[in-house]
Formats: sequence, structure tokens, C-alpha cells
Amino acid sequence: MPTPRRLLTATALATGAALVLAGCGSGDSGASEEYDPDEKVSIDYAFWGNDDRATRYNDLIEAFNEEHPNITVNVSFTDFPSFWEKRQTEAAGGGLPDVFQFSDSYLRQYGESGNLLDLAEVSDHIDMSTFDDALLGTGSLGDVQYSLPTGYSLWANFVNDDLLATAGVEAPEEGTSFEEFDEWMASVTDATGGAVYGGTDYTQRIQLFELQLRADGGNLFTEDGELGFTEDDLREFWESGDTIRDGVTVPQQTLEELSPKSGFGAGMTASEMSWSNFLGGYLADSGASSISMIAPPTAKEGSKDLYRQAGLQVAIAENTEHPEAAAIFLDFVVNSEAAGEIFGTTLGFPASSSKLEGTTLEGADKQVADYIEASADRIGDAPPVPVVGFGSLEQTFWDLGKSIGLGAVSIDDAVTQFFAEADVILGS
Repeated sequence: MPTPRRLLTATALATGAALVLAGCGSGDSGASEEYDPDEKVSIDYAFWGNDDRATRYNDLIEAFNEEHPNITVNVSFTDFPSFWEKRQTEAAGGGLPDVFQFSDSYLRQYGESGNLLDLAEVSDHIDMSTFDDALLGTGSLGDVQYSLPTGYSLWANFVNDDLLATAGVEAPEEGTSFEEFDEWMASVTDATGGAVYGGTDYTQRIQLFELQLRADGGNLFTEDGELGFTEDDLREFWESGDTIRDGVTVPQQTLEELSPKSGFGAGMTASEMSWSNFLGGYLADSGASSISMIAPPTAKEGSKDLYRQAGLQVAIAENTEHPEAAAIFLDFVVNSEAAGEIFGTTLGFPASSSKLEGTTLEGADKQVADYIEASADRIGDAPPVPVVGFGSLEQTFWDLGKSIGLGAVSIDDAVTQFFAEADVILGS
């Protein structure tokens, strides 16, 4: 899923050195019979993220090389949109990284086109018994397991307690109506004279639209891969942001100038909504001593509009020259206790039991765990598997929302453009 930030430029980390096999999987891999554990190999790993995530991956690779010194892992990272633009180019040319951070939004697109390795082929090196069936299902199509989740998240509202204390404004209530939350954001903006805004225009994010659809029993897409909403539904949603775009939320032009940080990360907004695993990154970016996590607004009190989102996954390119080494590294990322210790909940609440064993739930990590537990009554069934091209539609939604904020496109034209692209992507 896209981050609400335009993150940092690509960087590379490299470490090297002998491989110790430690596969726990139950499958049978023909490729593993030819694998030489003494051979020095180099694999590429790509992810989207920020400096905080890059630092954690650097620490993880150091831990990985203590156990597997023969594998050199070359790492690159960028922001979410740029990440998938580059992957699309690489997929077309057959040059995907050996291992890469993945999103369930692209599962059909990359799985059905043959760009992802069937993990059964390297299951001697990956323990899948640590995941429950529901979480395994987030990375599978039919009977083929293409990716594994690093964790799962819930949609949340983040509030900068330091900024609210300075403004003399109380935090918003849990699960208010959207109208009540809009009033709260206005109170922050008014109290600070616009020095700090109440929040960001949440109508830019397709997740908030999804939240409102789910409150009425719907979803973004049907089980058959069709849109689950009409042009009027989308128009009404974007129009609902008219009042907050008029001086309540941070201006879009200001956000463009703050890039690569978000308004929240830069201390320009007192709140921002995103997935629960963003807490660690928000604390690092904003420098806030305290950030609260509260349930987001809801369109219908008592609805089960939230769901466990295991979108952040890890996959292996089908044409990797080192499938076993890639599998051993993937297993380390999703299963090792070291990954739990180093990442905590920043890649989602640990999806595997072994990774969870290494996670010390204190500080920000305990805060995420407590939020997930407190929100249990509001969690409903997961939506249908994202359609092919969902990642592109998600980005289009965000880009059009920002264009509306900049005054570069009218809502009517934005609706027309979104549905035109949806028709092309969905093959209508």
C-alpha cells in the first residue's frame, strides 16, 4: 500500500560472506539438490521505505550474515510509487530483483504473468508452518504460494501529542463520525492560527473511501473483480472533502514543498491516518516524544469496517539465478527472531509465530499491539483479493486526490478520469 510520504532516494547496502543451511519447510525442492552451500553468491533485495526502515534492514542483514556469511545482499530502496514504476520496467525486461518487498495489491498482476517464483520450489528453505492459513492466503493464488507477509496492520489515526499540548487541544475521540473529526481538525487549525493544521485531506486516500464503503457492507471490488462503487459514490466522497480543503487541512502545495516528508512527519499537521505499522517511522520522522494511535472515524457506528491488512509481503523473482539463497534470505526476513527484534511492528504486527517470539512488545511496538487488541470488535472480514492493476488504481486515486487539492482538476473530471482508467485496467 502506498505510504503517505514521498520517501528517500535509493541507497545501497552490501555485506558479504559462507552459507549455513537452515531450511525448515516441509516441501521438496529439486533446485536445492544442486545447491552448493559453500558457494559465494550475491543477491539483490529491493524495498520501499524511509531511512528508519533502511537502518533496520542494514541491521537485519548484519544478523543474517552472521548465520549466512556466504550470501552478499545488495539492497536498494525508494518511495512506494517509484518502487513499483521500477519493478514494472524490470518485469517487462525480465530483470526483477532476486528478492523484493511485495504488496498483495500486485499479487494477481505479477503472479498470473509468471514473474514470481512458486515458493513450493524452494520450500526446503522456507518454514511456512509459522503462519496461520488466513495469513498464508494473502500471498497465494489458487494453490500457488507466491509471497509471504511480514506482518499485518490495521488502519489507524495517528495524533502528535506534543503538538496538541502546545495548541491546548484535546485528542479526538475514538471512532467519531467523519463530521465530528472534521470539526476537531478545524479546532486545531484555529487554535494554532494555521501554524499547525488539524490533519491532511483524507479523501486523497483510497483506504478512507474503502472504510466508508465497508461501513455500508460493501468493498472497493466485488469477488468477480468489478468495481464495487459507482461514479456518484466516488463523486460524493471527494466532494465531502471540500470543507476541509478550504483552510482546515494542510494545503497540498505545502505538502509538495515538504516532500519527501509528510505533513505529519514534518510537524505541520497534528494528525494523519495510515496503517498501524507506520508508528515507528512517524516517531522517527517527526521527532515527537509521544504519538497516540486511535481508531479512525467511521461512517456508521458499530460497523466492522476495519480489517487485518497483510499487504506488506516478500517475494522472489521467478528468474532469479540463486533461488535457494533468495529463499533463505526471504525466510530470515519473515521468520527469524532477529527480524522480530529489529523491526518490531514496523513491518506490521508479526505474521509468523517465530518472528513474534523475537519481538519485544514494549514502547511503540506494544502501543501497536494494544491498538490492534483494542480495535478487535471493529475488525471485519478481509476484502476480496485485489484485482490485477489495483496498485495502479490506488496510485491514480491518490494522484487525482492531490490534483484536486492543488486545484488542477475538478472533481467531476477526476471521477471521469478514474473510471476511464478503471475501465482500461479491469478490461470493461
